Amino acid sequence: MAKYLLLKHYRGVPASVNDVPMDRWTPEEITAHVGYMNDFAERLRQSGEFVDAQALAPEGAWVRYGGEGRPPVTDGPFAETKDLIAGWMVIDVDSYDRAVELAGELSAAPGAGGEPIHEWLELRPFLTEPPTVTE
Repeated sequence: MAKYLLLKHYRGVPASVNDVPMDRWTPEEITAHVGYMNDFAERLRQSGEFVDAQALAPEGAWVRYGGEGRPPVTDGPFAETKDLIAGWMVIDVDSYDRAVELAGELSAAPGAGGEPIHEWLELRPFLTEPPTVTE
């Protein structure tokens, strides 16, 4: 089994087919979208392929070490100008092909008008072994 991270973006990726921002969806459309996501996760729980998932708020900040005895340095929040991750799901599957299959299915969650979004999802494998240096 291999773990993969599926990242849903608010923006910063190519436009989806049904490219209507979520803040313009009706409450019923949002309910249908969240229901699809929950049903998808439940099916993966039953197959043993689900690890975890969370939706993320649009607020956030970049943070880095400020130096010895100094507070951390922050940048933001500047949600309107930076790539935003809407949420993530971790799956544990037998192959890359299965991960692509599931990402494609998740991409079809309904959006505005009840039509599938066909959004781009970022698929990232977990690093399973530390990189080695050869001389």
